[in-house]
Amino acid sequence: MADLVRKYSISSELAQKMVDAAVAKARELGVSENVTVLDDGGNLKAFSRMDGAPILSIEMAHNKAYTALFGVSTQEFFNFIQGDPSLLAGIPTLARVAAWAGGFPIKVGGEVVGAIGVSGAPTMDSDIACASASLALVPDAVSADY
Repeated sequence: MADLVRKYSISSELAQKMVDAAVAKARELGVSENVTVLDDGGNLKAFSRMDGAPILSIEMAHNKAYTALFGVSTQEFFNFIQGDPSLLAGIPTLARVAAWAGGFPIKVGGEVVGAIGVSGAPTMDSDIACASASLALVPDAVSADY
């Protein structure tokens, strides 16, 4: 039917497995994280707040995932906006937009099917490592190594 578009989205089962993988990596690193997985429309599919993870980082994890729905990591997004003063001043004022490392699109076959956001550890490297552990579960996913 010409009036409909076929699209793919992350399943709740895979979203939960990705959260579990990120939490397992956080435990291995000795950090506490908030982990959010959204579907392609920005709707919450799975979430975990580890004991001790900062409460403020809950929203940061959600916003990192939401921003990654643009199709690039939040670090790449920051690298893009930092060179333009008007973007650097304006974009961070938008609701649900984050320009901190730790958010990644979940892409399959080049199509964004969801996104993951990880926040709470003392360093962005830990957030990235936890997201990388999750993305390893999706064979075609874009790597979190940037």
